[in-house]
Amino acid sequence: MKPAPFDYHAPRQLEEAAELLASLPNAKILAGGQSLVPMMNFRYVIVDHLVDLGGVDDLRGIAVGDGWLRIGAMMRQRDLEVSPEIAKHCPLMAEALRHVGHRQTRNRGTIGGSLAHADPAAELPAVCAAYDAVVHLASIRGIRSVPFGEFSAGYMATVLAPDEMIAAIELPIWRLGHGHGFHEFARRRGDFALAGAAALLDVGAGGVVRRAALALFGVAAQPLRLDAAEATLTGKVPDAASIHSAAAAAWLVEPISDIHASGDYRRHLAQVLSARALADAARRAGVEV
Repeated sequence: MKPAPFDYHAPRQLEEAAELLASLPNAKILAGGQSLVPMMNFRYVIVDHLVDLGGVDDLRGIAVGDGWLRIGAMMRQRDLEVSPEIAKHCPLMAEALRHVGHRQTRNRGTIGGSLAHADPAAELPAVCAAYDAVVHLASIRGIRSVPFGEFSAGYMATVLAPDEMIAAIELPIWRLGHGHGFHEFARRRGDFALAGAAALLDVGAGGVVRRAALALFGVAAQPLRLDAAEATLTGKVPDAASIHSAAAAAWLVEPISDIHASGDYRRHLAQVLSARALADAARRAGVEV
């Protein structure tokens, strides 16, 4: 199938893009197109106007400063995957990106497009959830900043208004040397994950966990932070028993069921993958478990 007819727009400035979104009826943003174009081809999505952000340089770039890592929404996933700034300051993202689709899709896909699409099985939203990212939304009214925990509005839905676009994502920088772990399970490499876990551990003197973050994806309608698991580990030296106890918090999640996996199976996967991610994070932080 082919998409329904539409008008194509290629703005060069952020302000121009914002004006187009505010004035055009039934307009959609084209970022990387790895999700939108197939949906248009199947006519699951029908648009009258397509606004291509590929030429807007203001939406690119990586910057580090004041304790934050800022990533432009139009940064390609492959560029982030090989970025030395990402590897140094956000190693969890670098690891997660190797699980995103295939090299060909990462060459075109963008971080902003992934967050806006809000697929519950997507890796990058889970990374943003673990890091407590802030999403900056642009429109003709200016910039609106939304904590990532408030960005989702349900299954494949966000708080983005029809005339808004993601301009940038900011992630607070954890102390250098923090541990990270990322595990997911898919039927084939590159397929959508049935479940996954992203973990961060900041370990201080004596191997004591000073800060922990654990996010699940593919399990519910949006990425989930496991506060109970984080509290179980904070203030303790991680070992096999404490990691197993923390991962058990995934059993409290209300998982989704579909043709790919039952809720009980996803709940089981969430526990197993959480334990693996936390164990990797502990080892990378210098604690053998």
